[in-house]
Amino acid sequence: MTTEMYQPISCDYHDRLEALAIKRQSIVIQFRETDGKVQTRDAIVTDVYARSGADYLTLSTGETIRLDQLIEVDGAKFSAS
Repeated sequence: MTTEMYQPISCDYHDRLEALAIKRQSIVIQFRETDGKVQTRDAIVTDVYARSGADYLTLSTGETIRLDQLIEVDGAKFSAS
């Protein structure tokens, strides 16, 4: 996880992530690691939560991703990256 200042995502995207966590369906998630490398996972969103001034999600793979690192989730673009 990065130590850079957290950039909140829109409420609509946050709501979408919470809905995906409730559905427990496998989806494709693309995100940017702290070193800039783009990663793609086919996984289930298991939780969406806030901690220390930033929002995160956890995946069925055991990974935790800060929401401002998301690029695309279940076909919805989350950033211009």
